[in-house]
Amino acid sequence: QVQLVESGGGLVQAGGSLRLSCAASRNSFSINGMGWYRQAPGKQRELVAQITSSGSAIYANSARGRFTISRDNAKNTLYLQMNSLQPADTALYYCYGRVGVTTVWGQGTQVTVSS
Repeated sequence: QVQLVESGGGLVQAGGSLRLSCAASRNSFSINGMGWYRQAPGKQRELVAQITSSGSAIYANSARGRFTISRDNAKNTLYLQMNSLQPADTALYYCYGRVGVTTVWGQGTQVTVSS
């Protein structure tokens, strides 16, 4: 079973940047779609961005133009570069990966943006 571990969250001021990482426990070539969701307190989990094994990416409207998703299969790692962060981006960010018909989730990393 693949395990995913996120890192890179933290506290940043509005306008700042963070890069989240999601490390897979084994060869990520076996993982098809990967992506990032986030969940703010009192809100539903929402998709931020996703990327296919070939590198095609889609973004939520709130992320487009500010966030960039990428994956390095040689390093078994998924990334989310987040720029121009705003307080509305404050949430727990989860990565996921689809292995066959199974979706594997990481434990989440907290992003807090202060105004």
